[in-house]
Amino acid sequence: MERLQQDKPKKSVTAYLLYCVSTAVIGSLQFGYNTGVINAPEKKLRGFFQNVSGERYGEPFSADANTMVWSFSVAIFSVGGMIGSFSVSALVNRLGRRKSMLVSNILALLGGGLMGLSALSRSFEMVIIGRLIIGVFCGLCTGLTPMYVGEISPTAVRGAFGTLHQLGVVIGILVAQIFGLEFLLGSDELWPLLLALTVLPAFLQSIMLLFCPESPRYLLIVLNQEEEARKALVRLRGHEDVNADIQEMREEKMKMAMEKKVTIPELFRSRNYRQPIIIAIILQLSQQLSGINAVFYYSTGIFQTAGVTQPIYATIGAGVVNTVFTVVSLFLVERAGRRTLHLIGLAGMAVCALIMTISLSLVKVNSALSYLAIVAVFGFVASFEMGPGPIPWFIVAELFSQGPRPAAIAVSGFSNWTANFLVGLGFPKLEQLCGPYVFIIFMVFLILFFIFTYLRVPETKGRTFDDIAQGFAATEDKSSPLPYTGPSKNKEAAPTDTVQMDDLPPQNP
Repeated sequence: MERLQQDKPKKSVTAYLLYCVSTAVIGSLQFGYNTGVINAPEKKLRGFFQNVSGERYGEPFSADANTMVWSFSVAIFSVGGMIGSFSVSALVNRLGRRKSMLVSNILALLGGGLMGLSALSRSFEMVIIGRLIIGVFCGLCTGLTPMYVGEISPTAVRGAFGTLHQLGVVIGILVAQIFGLEFLLGSDELWPLLLALTVLPAFLQSIMLLFCPESPRYLLIVLNQEEEARKALVRLRGHEDVNADIQEMREEKMKMAMEKKVTIPELFRSRNYRQPIIIAIILQLSQQLSGINAVFYYSTGIFQTAGVTQPIYATIGAGVVNTVFTVVSLFLVERAGRRTLHLIGLAGMAVCALIMTISLSLVKVNSALSYLAIVAVFGFVASFEMGPGPIPWFIVAELFSQGPRPAAIAVSGFSNWTANFLVGLGFPKLEQLCGPYVFIIFMVFLILFFIFTYLRVPETKGRTFDDIAQGFAATEDKSSPLPYTGPSKNKEAAPTDTVQMDDLPPQNP
């Protein structure tokens, strides 16, 4: 009987773990909501700018001035995101993961409050400042959520749980699209409420975080509170035997003690970190320069060009596809692996970009091609959510050990937000110059990112943080490093003069 009890498999996913992960992912939903919420009330906000300027200056803004204020209101969100993402490292090192999420919600309450009261105060500046503050908040969320989720999740389900960040983002975008409909909150009277709605999830997450533990890795490795880390792990794992996790953290802490503190410049100077930080940056660029934001920002216009009579509903349909395929990737990421799904997603997006270009350029000749354009848009979105959407966010947390992780997430997040800003700023002009052929530019980027991923990105499925770091250290000592593509099936010992990444033993969950 005792033997049977010992052999009984331990639970790795508990209700409490799901609660903690879900609480963190509310930050991802916030990011998605505030990304998508500004598009629907564009005409209402432009009208508000005109009315306020007329009241204040005696005459309304000119068309160019109105467009400039509107563009600034949209772009300032990404500027805030850059600031927030770059601040992640300093914040988590000082406050930890859980307290950082709590503090960041103050920004959501402040930014949402400013935007919600802007119409009552007759101030378009409050919209702009509110968007900036919300951008800083969302920049913090894009670093804090994947970091916290990655550090509390068991190795066996770390990839699936990491995908939940992107699921939260796409659900947030979809909710913003639906609530932004004219008959809901997208009206002349209710658009301030639409923008201010972000305070509700911020308040909810703050309450829920009070019942979540600090990251066990932070407690043991940074604060040296092993007993507190053990207690947190016991609650998260649902069993008392957490010695394997504790031992892994102890070993990581010992290695960190032999290294000096990792700063952002050190990531690029150190041979051990240079390769993974370049991979992290390129993966983040592959997400933004794939053209996905161009499709989402201007999907209504794309559907209009394709001849759709009610393009807003087609845009919401794309949001539904977005959400469905994020769920699909959640179930596939631990089976197929991160690298494989990313390659499949990039290839699918490249093909769909080509189909979009052909169909949109010939739609005036043959109206039936409008249906092909819609299918291509949906396929583009689905392919994005198979790999380039979720994987860059959480794989960064896997590529680095505890010491350099905050700095690496700050740098990669900053890269993502910068690329987001440039695409949002440059796409309208590119579309004017290139017309439907603009997606050829994104197709070229996708092909280049596919080649880079195939040659350089390692597979991290089922591997501990320390194992992955050792793999990079091994390849750094060789003149032409090769990507790790999975645990080796060859049981023969590796030659003593070379260390291949494939020869590193896979770690059991």
